[in-house]
Amino acid sequence: MAEPTNTPMPPSTPVPASTPRSESPAPPATSLTPNGTTAVMPMRFPPPPEGEGGAKRPIVLHIGDPTKYNPETHAEFSEMFEVIRPSAAERERSEFIKALKERRWGDFTAIFRPFWGTGGEMGRWDAELVDLLPDTVRVFASAGAGFDWADTKLLGERGIIYCNSGLAAAEAVADFAVAMIISTFRHLPWCMGAATLPHLLSRQSSSSSSADDAPARKAFQLCHAQATAASHNPRGHVLGLIGFGNIGQQIAAKLGHAAFGMRIAYYDVIRKSPSMEMTLGATFYGTLEELMKASDCVVLCTPASSDGKPLITADSLGHMRKGTRFVNIARGSLVNEDDLVAALEEGRVGAAALDVHADEPRVNPKLIEMAGLDGGGCYNGLPGRVMLTCHNAGGTVETHIGFEELSMRNIMAVLQGKEAITPVNMHLLKAKE
Repeated sequence: MAEPTNTPMPPSTPVPASTPRSESPAPPATSLTPNGTTAVMPMRFPPPPEGEGGAKRPIVLHIGDPTKYNPETHAEFSEMFEVIRPSAAERERSEFIKALKERRWGDFTAIFRPFWGTGGEMGRWDAELVDLLPDTVRVFASAGAGFDWADTKLLGERGIIYCNSGLAAAEAVADFAVAMIISTFRHLPWCMGAATLPHLLSRQSSSSSSADDAPARKAFQLCHAQATAASHNPRGHVLGLIGFGNIGQQIAAKLGHAAFGMRIAYYDVIRKSPSMEMTLGATFYGTLEELMKASDCVVLCTPASSDGKPLITADSLGHMRKGTRFVNIARGSLVNEDDLVAALEEGRVGAAALDVHADEPRVNPKLIEMAGLDGGGCYNGLPGRVMLTCHNAGGTVETHIGFEELSMRNIMAVLQGKEAITPVNMHLLKAKE
């Protein structure tokens, strides 16, 4: 399946089904969270050999748009390597395969994709593509946190380190998650819609001279009275984080005792250190069921499973207390949306906010209905209980700057025989012969 955009969403490391884990299988060299850990991944092969007659610059295959945010790093990068950038036409799958067979770009040693919006024209990096790569390739560094478009296991078996850039998106995603969490407590879709949507509908159905703003005024007044009675301060409520990697930790830091005063709980296959738990005021729960039962708002911030099965289902939702809130800034495939709709209809889930969707760019029509003000999907008379966004969480200029910089730094490190900064498949890596 072709995926021309490797979305800037946080987690996409395939792991066993129903097994949340940290944002990065290999922790970053420098953590962006309080008391974050530092880890060094051992290299399993030496730097590229020198060519005949002296040193020869390694070739880097640059797929996608030119870099534009980090000129100084790119100047250093271009001095170290011979950078070849195929045209958009050459990146189309059929032509790309032909070029690899012809060794059109020589024995390149790295693949560089600095933007998540371009460079994926060849589609999924499966066996058909990976098997055609020269034996000289040592590292594939890409923008974006998600990499379900690449077979990282197969790359590892070829001795190729795959590096993502999820670390660069962590702060943006965490900030967005804060807004969505607050939305579930304060019913922001209803508040915003009641202030604007009735006016727009009146304007569309009436001439400007005879428009009656009574429906708009009524919607405003009802929201002012009723949303107030249904809203709550986040302080003192339990925020349950499914996954406690870079993003989960930043959400905890932003909403915990030092700021919004929420009580932080988390579930992860890897329990964090006592010092980190103490710094973030986080309580560990050993099972998803226990976390769901304890939480007032559940946030999904864990990678997708390798088998594609959802983690949030009727079973897991059934452990929630009635009225619990739900936020997804991870992957749409992790949620059975029909089960979520049913939980919203019965009031098991009181409010939800989803940045990612199971069938992007299509959004579940039932969820759209619940996000509206026409009374559809109401629970206790509350319309607009669902906030829906367009996979925007990681999308900031600062994220793109970080994607570009981190991708170059990963290649520079690996090709100099140093540790990769954000590898995701070191546990699958086989040494080059």
